[in-house]
Amino acid sequence: MFSDCSTLPHSRYPSISRRRLRIGAVSYLNSQPLVDSLAQHFHDWEVTYDVPSRLADHLATGQLDVGLIPSIEWIRNPTYVRVSNACIGCRGPVLSVKLLSRVPIARIRTLALDAGSRTSAALVQILLQERFGLRPECLALPLDCAPHSSDADAILLIGDRAISPEEGEYVETWDLGQQWWDWSGLPFVFAVWAARPGVPVAALASGLAAVRDEGLANLERIVAKHAGRAGLSRHQALCYLRDNLHFYFGAEQQQGLHLFARYAADFLTPISRDAVLP
Repeated sequence: MFSDCSTLPHSRYPSISRRRLRIGAVSYLNSQPLVDSLAQHFHDWEVTYDVPSRLADHLATGQLDVGLIPSIEWIRNPTYVRVSNACIGCRGPVLSVKLLSRVPIARIRTLALDAGSRTSAALVQILLQERFGLRPECLALPLDCAPHSSDADAILLIGDRAISPEEGEYVETWDLGQQWWDWSGLPFVFAVWAARPGVPVAALASGLAAVRDEGLANLERIVAKHAGRAGLSRHQALCYLRDNLHFYFGAEQQQGLHLFARYAADFLTPISRDAVLP
């Protein structure tokens, strides 16, 4: 179902290997252990930063060769290759993916989805359907709009702004990492490193794992640089990166992602073949 880096030889694609390769990294705090030293390890690459949904779009249209993309984009596009055991996941509360509801969960009829999300947008709909039999009308919450700008019954927020959301008349709040764990008993994977067809991936697995390992060994330095941006104290940011997030893709993560893929099929949109470069 899924493709790993060992399945795709790179010698067949000289046109890509002759030019400077482009890698897209997530700009949120939760990705910093995976990207903090990316430019140093991949100095011959062009590194850009953006939100997960835009990285997925840029990978699909060929503006990127490799990206840290929402896991659902890897699921829905069989041409992509997972190129590292570094990922963004959780084994319980994730803190930065939340459903804020103005009504009791069972009464949700409209749902505003953070425009930066793809994986979490499917995840919240799966949980609402499987636990409450709900299929709410979904609305968009643009990246530059605060939750109070939407009159939806419930709002999905991801990333830095979900960690300390604005005050509001919310009667229930879900941490989606915890909800998935309670429902499935498995870890959840929000994002993976994936490459387009034809990208020379031989050195990526070890390089991206090394960036991850270096980041985890230097969490204090990362926190000092980025905690304020997320509105957190250094202690809060350190606990978030150290205790809430999990950055290794192993057998349990594979099981969790397969289960997610099975249920996410109802929420996948068709891929435009014209948007995926050969």
